Amino acid sequence: MPITADDKLLIHFPFPPPDSFFDAIAKRFPQLRVHFELAPLANHHITNADELPDEVWEGVTMLALLPPPSPERMKNVKFVQLGSAGWDLWLDHEAFLNKDIAFCCSSGVHPPQIAEWAIGAWLAHAHHFRTYMAQADEELWAMQLGLTSKTTDSVGLRMGIMGYGTIGRQVARLANALGMEIYVQTLSPRPTPESKRLLEYTVPGTSDPDGLLPAKWFSGAGPEAVNNFLSQDLDVVVLSLPMSAQTRGCIGAEQFKILGKKKPFLINVARGPIVDTPALVEALESGLLRGAALDVTDPEPLPKGHPLWKAPNVFITPHISWQSTRLTERITDVILKNLERWDKGEPLLNRIKR
Repeated sequence: MPITADDKLLIHFPFPPPDSFFDAIAKRFPQLRVHFELAPLANHHITNADELPDEVWEGVTMLALLPPPSPERMKNVKFVQLGSAGWDLWLDHEAFLNKDIAFCCSSGVHPPQIAEWAIGAWLAHAHHFRTYMAQADEELWAMQLGLTSKTTDSVGLRMGIMGYGTIGRQVARLANALGMEIYVQTLSPRPTPESKRLLEYTVPGTSDPDGLLPAKWFSGAGPEAVNNFLSQDLDVVVLSLPMSAQTRGCIGAEQFKILGKKKPFLINVARGPIVDTPALVEALESGLLRGAALDVTDPEPLPKGHPLWKAPNVFITPHISWQSTRLTERITDVILKNLERWDKGEPLLNRIKR
């Protein structure tokens, strides 16, 4: 469907796109009206576009934003480009349920930085960086010989990745470079080379686009499939699967008991509610896990006084693993590519299958 003078793109992000982005749109689509509004943070959340004046919304047919506005604001919208890889906030939204509106996510713009966060958290734990950083703050030079038997390098360890999209594949790429063996779990089976290929946006030189890194590939939903995967003697478990009714709470007390046989390190860069938080606290306190790195929690924000803060061997950050100086460049690249595809009637990048 060609872009016409009747189209208007509203961009509502917490960061301004580069000038080169607006120049590129003006050059390629001079007929397209583009309006950008900054979305500030308020109470740890990005301001909703509902709060924008009526005149800003007038004539909007295309959206690029994060939190979902009200369906009334979207009555003329036909294309939505999310600034996030996940779309769990939209699951029950009237516009999202309308199959006539095309929705695309920003999958592929976050893997380099999120994978570095995940592997960095693992390495910091494995080599006791927090202990030595605390010593350095005290200007103390002390070799902790007692940590020698507890210091682990990565060669020969087995990493299990639940969810093998763009983020999971970049984590696998880095883990493979460290010498780890990779096992993965996906919802659907991937028996053929074609089914293993990644068709989403990918930063050049990253990821596992052909799905060649996993030594074993598991699939299926529900406790039986999850438990089977978690029983594979995993040393590190990475959660990078999307949030849905199927995945909510899929890691709980039963799963931690299975993991306790090997006592792996857990990394969650997906969504907090995928993990049962009280069960996670108990697993850390009882030693069923050797530790955990959490960029997401349930609840979120994690309030002061919550027992997860004091759980042993846990590293928590406030949902910031996506941050990068290259983020806006990558998101606007996806927007430009999808505008081009929309104008030519070609399949869109990262189109969400509802």
